[in-house]
Amino acid sequence: MSEASKQMTRNAESEHVQNPEPDQILSQRRSLVLTQRNWWISVSLCLFLLLLGDSLVMLLLNFFYVQDRRENSDQDLQYKGTWTQALIQNAAFPILIPLFFILPSPKPNLETNNTGFLSFRLLLLYLSLGVLVAAHSKLFALGKLYANYGVFTLISATQLIFTAIFTAIINRFKFNRWIIISIILTIVIYVFGSPEFGGEPDENEEFYSTQAWLTFAASVAFSLSLCLFQLGFEKLLVKTKRYGNKKVFRMVLEMQICVSFVASVVCLIGLFVSGEFKELKGDSERFKKGETYYVLSLIGLALSWQVWGVGLIGLVLYVSGVFSDVVHMCASPLVALVVVLAFDFMDDEFSWPRIGTLIGTTVALGAYFYSMHKKNKKEMMELN
Repeated sequence: MSEASKQMTRNAESEHVQNPEPDQILSQRRSLVLTQRNWWISVSLCLFLLLLGDSLVMLLLNFFYVQDRRENSDQDLQYKGTWTQALIQNAAFPILIPLFFILPSPKPNLETNNTGFLSFRLLLLYLSLGVLVAAHSKLFALGKLYANYGVFTLISATQLIFTAIFTAIINRFKFNRWIIISIILTIVIYVFGSPEFGGEPDENEEFYSTQAWLTFAASVAFSLSLCLFQLGFEKLLVKTKRYGNKKVFRMVLEMQICVSFVASVVCLIGLFVSGEFKELKGDSERFKKGETYYVLSLIGLALSWQVWGVGLIGLVLYVSGVFSDVVHMCASPLVALVVVLAFDFMDDEFSWPRIGTLIGTTVALGAYFYSMHKKNKKEMMELN
């Protein structure tokens, strides 16, 4: 073949790449539609798991502390069992292991380089996140027992602000007006729509200087963990040979199992070093419904925390840490409604402000979903 013929062939191939055939465009469009459909299904599943987990956790926490006679106004009793609660938040991860091996995995990418370096960085990420999640679990358990309803809610609402700041810095997340509107509405919804808590201390048990810092630290730890989850997915886990640059639900289970394992070890060490394990028998004997219900409530809590964790981390993978936190906080009015229906707290009722927060939840989530819809629509238009 002459040089002129070769040049003409190369020009033809170049034009074909720059101007693809209609069939090729149609194929790409169908592939994108299928990808977006699967993405929406995955997001909906994680959304359901997060809302379900949030509701079950708050129901069982209230049941636990009401049955644990926390209303007896005993400072020595009020702050016990926090390492146990922290451990319960993470200890049920083994139930996810069979599901992890059942779910299909994409074909390994044999061209991936530096797999050993990636694996080492991934191990460091799991260790760091495990310690951070254990710290959040402990501080969260303490903060809820030290703080009254109003103060705890106000301080906890700052976690979404920290999530937005950390995500912008660490994950280079880009905000638009719809996401900003969603964040502002979510904070208002959380402040006015959060559910009551059966372990709330009486006035003579509150320690404002202590609990403020505990709750504040728990909020910062939670926000930072969401951003590190997102960083781990985007920069490490997706690039491993096992997943071949694809985001699949199996990655959520791997992250949850590994991080919960490390967090459980940390909480278990804290349980024994603090001597809190000696109080477990007394806790079960003090339980109003008896030892059987005590064990069942802890098992139910542990399973509920895992459902919540999978939904939360799943939304981080498929959307972002900001969206995951928005959904978690927007669930407050729904959880409050469930708690009001299940428990007869003296001062708790589903008043008009909470009804308003339910409407606000629809608007806040709708604004964020509209932002995601515009992004998907833009991707489709680029193929036209």
